[in-house]
Amino acid sequence: MKLLFIYGPPAAGKLTVANEIAERTGFKVFHNHLSIDAILPVFDFGTKPFFHLVEMIRVETVAEAARENVDLIYTFCYAKGVDEAHVEKIELAAKQNGAEVFYVLLTCSETELKRRIILEERKKFRKADTVEMMESFLEKYDLSSPVPYTDTVVIDNTKLPPRDVAEQIISHYGLRKTEQGLKSG
Repeated sequence: MKLLFIYGPPAAGKLTVANEIAERTGFKVFHNHLSIDAILPVFDFGTKPFFHLVEMIRVETVAEAARENVDLIYTFCYAKGVDEAHVEKIELAAKQNGAEVFYVLLTCSETELKRRIILEERKKFRKADTVEMMESFLEKYDLSSPVPYTDTVVIDNTKLPPRDVAEQIISHYGLRKTEQGLKSG
């Protein structure tokens, strides 16, 4: 099993690129809002039970995918100094079950992030969707630094179309269509 961990600030194109890669490789996509959306109807965002359950869903999904040899793309908005423990849990869940883990940090200019954050397609996932939210995130968190201790490929996609970014990642890590992908794609 291969786990492709794509991270970066909101509106950096994580899900868009993940879907492009999935289309070419057969990898499954587990984007961070799937777990958030599952828990929000029961617990308010930011509460202790909310974070506990979201993390449990994420870690167990990655672990089970590794056990079942399901190649997976995992997207996450990593904040340096805040999220290292979560990244370690995801990596451990994958590696303990036989997976290889590959990291990609997507970045783009602040101007481009502010342009993208208000795009209509973000609304269907109830993602952050205002320039004010983006400014607050960028002021409060370091969202553009690589996860320490990882061999992360950093791609500035300010002026690159998602298909080109996907091809760079596929080429760098040798992620070609697998038997699993051939069956599902």
